[in-house]
Amino acid sequence: MTDIENEKNINGSSDMMMTAYTVHEFGPPEVIRAEALEKPRPGQNEVLVKVYAAGVGPWDAWIRSGKSALPQPLPLTLGSDLSGVVEAVGPGVLHVKPGDAIYGVTNPRFIGAYADYAIAAADMVAQKPASIDHAEAASVPVIAVTALQALFQHGKLKAGDTVLIHGGAGSVGAYAIQFARKAKLNVIATAAGDDKERVKALGADKVIDYKRDRFEDMLSGVDVVIDLVGGDTQTKSFGVLKRGGRLVSAVSQPDQDLAKQFGVEAFFFLVAVNTAELQEIGAAIDSGELLQNAGLVLPITDAVKAHRMLEGELPRPKGKIVLRVRD
Repeated sequence: MTDIENEKNINGSSDMMMTAYTVHEFGPPEVIRAEALEKPRPGQNEVLVKVYAAGVGPWDAWIRSGKSALPQPLPLTLGSDLSGVVEAVGPGVLHVKPGDAIYGVTNPRFIGAYADYAIAAADMVAQKPASIDHAEAASVPVIAVTALQALFQHGKLKAGDTVLIHGGAGSVGAYAIQFARKAKLNVIATAAGDDKERVKALGADKVIDYKRDRFEDMLSGVDVVIDLVGGDTQTKSFGVLKRGGRLVSAVSQPDQDLAKQFGVEAFFFLVAVNTAELQEIGAAIDSGELLQNAGLVLPITDAVKAHRMLEGELPRPKGKIVLRVRD
């Protein structure tokens, strides 16, 4: 019998308890531990989700290591992306009901999904796309909504505009290229040479090998740059924009002095996942217009291993890492 099972027996019925993967101190992946907690109850505008799969993203590592952009009081349960079945709903929840298969994120703090059950804000979940399984669905919410909001809410792109997407082979970049193609934009992406054909297949009109070529010497007059890389790539991107253009970053705050110098606008944003955009994304998936970028699926018991991959301590395959909580 495991320690968690013992704890369940000591503290009450296992029906009232669950296993969660928590941190009690900020630090390396090894601070993650399995812990028996009481199953939560949904409050106003909340749903209790029986979690089948939870996505693993870089923001999980930032939270675990104490580098989150938001206050994160300890202890906490890691994880935001999730897919599962509604177990119960709180007052005010109308668009989902017990028994519905849903996907989305837990809450604005991006915590709570690495568990048997999780509380999610009702306005941050939607019906799961019917054509994909829970593991695939858990890979979608944060990165797909980030791509959508970068292009249209912050980039304000419209048909015929030219967009440069840095990191086109990455999780967010792959979605951004597909959304841009669907919106009839002129799509340029940077990626490694061995990803060039895949990025073209996603819908990029032109792919620049960032390891071999200098995009800043090849481009000019771009309407919007979507920065998913940061660092020197972000800095060099100001020079390829037309005056009045926009640089939208999902990774770091752009230099506002440079923005003024080049006569452009530059933004950093935190994604705000919502039901309406999840519904839009789900419909695109079910219609076959949008391909997922799910990668390695690990059991939830390998949460530490998944975070070691995030940190580069272990080899990491391409695509989004997903933790399977139950079959």
